[in-house]
Amino acid sequence: MMFGLPLGFFVESAVAVLMALTIGYCVVLNSRLKRLHADRSMLQQMVADLVGATNLANQAIKELKTTAMDADLALTARLEEAERFGIELANHVSAGSMLMERIAKITSIARSHPVAVEPALEETNKVQSALQQLNARARARENAA
Repeated sequence: MMFGLPLGFFVESAVAVLMALTIGYCVVLNSRLKRLHADRSMLQQMVADLVGATNLANQAIKELKTTAMDADLALTARLEEAERFGIELANHVSAGSMLMERIAKITSIARSHPVAVEPALEETNKVQSALQQLNARARARENAA
C-alpha cells in the first residue's frame, strides 16, 4: 500500500494512462495514413498523366520523323531534277559557244574575202537553221514542263 491506496489502483491507473496515450497515438497514425492514401491517389493520377503525355510525345516524334523523311525525299527529287537541268543547260551553253565560234569564223572570213559571198551565205543559212532548231528545243522543253 502506498499513500493509503492499494497497489492495484496505481497499476490500473498507469494502464489507463498508457491506454489513453495508445488511443491518441492511433488517432495520429490514422490521420497520417489517410493523408498517405490521398497522396497515393494523387501520385497515381500524376503517373497516368505522365504516361499520357509520353504517349503523345512519342506519336509527335513519329509524325515528325515521317514528315522529315517526306521532305528529304522531295528535296532529293528536286535536287536531281535541278542537276539534270544544269547538265542540259551546260550542254546548251557549250553548243551556243560552238555556234558563236562558227559565226565569228564566218564573219572573219566574209570580211577578209569579200568575193566569196555565196559560201558565207550557205554558212549563215546553216547558222540560222541551227538557231531555229535550238529555239524549237527550248519551246519543246517549256511545253513539256
